[in-house]
Amino acid sequence: QVQLVESGGGLVQAGGSLRLSCAASGSIFSINDMAWYRQAPGKQRELVATITYGGTTNYADSVKGRFSIVRDNAKNTVYLQMNSLKPEDTAVYYCNGKIASVADRYRYLSRWGQGTLVTVSS
Repeated sequence: QVQLVESGGGLVQAGGSLRLSCAASGSIFSINDMAWYRQAPGKQRELVATITYGGTTNYADSVKGRFSIVRDNAKNTVYLQMNSLKPEDTAVYYCNGKIASVADRYRYLSRWGQGTLVTVSS
């Protein structure tokens, strides 16, 4: 089994910072792209940032210059550093990874974590 577990969410004041972590574990053969998504109350899930295995990143316009996604391939972990947080960043943040398991090495499946809540107070 492969699973993703997020951590690092919480309550922070506007202008503050948080660092989210997402660790993949289980029978992992390889991880391709990883990403962070978020879903605010009453809204659809949206893409926040992506990172390839080689470290190429992309960001939603709403977080450019404030958020940074990095990964540690040796630890199968991806991080999201969030600075200058705004109340509109309040959401459940989900980690996503394209992961091939040991049992099925040539098929990358999209895996999701359970989500971690980030609340930014004004």
